[in-house]
Amino acid sequence: MISASKVSPAFPTLVRDFFLGYLTAQKGVSPRTIEAYRDALRLLFAYAESDLKKLPTDLILEDLNAPFILRFLDSLEKTRGNSVRTRNARLAAIKSFLRYAASRDIAALSVLQRSLAVPTKRCDKPLLGFLSREEVDALLAVCDRSTWSGERDHVLLSLAYNTGARVSELVGLTLEDVTFAGTASVRILGKGRKLRQVPLWKNTATLLRRWIERLQKTAGDPVFPNRWGKRLTRSGVDKRLRAIVKIASTRCPSLVGRRISAHTMRHSTAMHMLQAGVDVTSLALWLGHASPTTTHGYVEADLTMKEKALGKLEPLAGRSTRFRPGDRLLAFLDGLGSKARTGLDHPT
Repeated sequence: MISASKVSPAFPTLVRDFFLGYLTAQKGVSPRTIEAYRDALRLLFAYAESDLKKLPTDLILEDLNAPFILRFLDSLEKTRGNSVRTRNARLAAIKSFLRYAASRDIAALSVLQRSLAVPTKRCDKPLLGFLSREEVDALLAVCDRSTWSGERDHVLLSLAYNTGARVSELVGLTLEDVTFAGTASVRILGKGRKLRQVPLWKNTATLLRRWIERLQKTAGDPVFPNRWGKRLTRSGVDKRLRAIVKIASTRCPSLVGRRISAHTMRHSTAMHMLQAGVDVTSLALWLGHASPTTTHGYVEADLTMKEKALGKLEPLAGRSTRFRPGDRLLAFLDGLGSKARTGLDHPT
């Protein structure tokens, strides 16, 4: 009889086949998904090296049992300071690998099933933060357009507000994704490899056209490069935005102490469109949401719209009174415990 160890694929082979064969060749996931799954497994293997004293190449699937997975998730929160949402995202990536591994190695199925049963952790869902139009204007106004980087930042933020694109979608834009013929627009590759075409305001198109004229004219070049001509990274955008917010806070007091990310601009676009009367279904298509249900979060966060809805309902004109039960009912409630113990009938 052939032992399971002789027919089971090696752990490094499973990892390689998961990324190159399953995710890339079979599922065709986006590069951003590959990066997210890669980072999750990197963290898992680094933790295994300290917790199990094993190098990644020496691991076996049985090492990834439920107790180990739980210890890893706990370390993400307590040691690395990750949020519950980040914890759950790492767990989702690990489970994807474990499901693939279970299909390749039946011998480890019983162990992996228990690992796959590790639940996601519930967490409070905060209200979406967004900027007012005045705050958006304040951010744009402080970009130093006399410099190359300042002009890039101004165009980037203007395009972010116009399109409501995710920061990964913005930095992923290439020159061939921009169209000025007819209706000026940008082609955005979003989550799930879904393409959407977003039109541009005239002033945004003008800014973008002038900016592109300053760049190299190779179609595959990024629209927003860094100083070395490479694609601007997400962390690079966050760093630039923090500097812009710091300066804008001196002119716009409502920005002081606010945590503002590139995603905040996306929320702001969505909220302003919703307040302007754009229906949720159209807004979901604009933002590239898989379902309008995701877009409902903006409705929940808009206190102004809630106040308008409340204003359509007239308050009760009568004076509120407190319910006062009769004596017989009070006597029944007072004696309910004793009646239940003695088996007495209910009062008629």
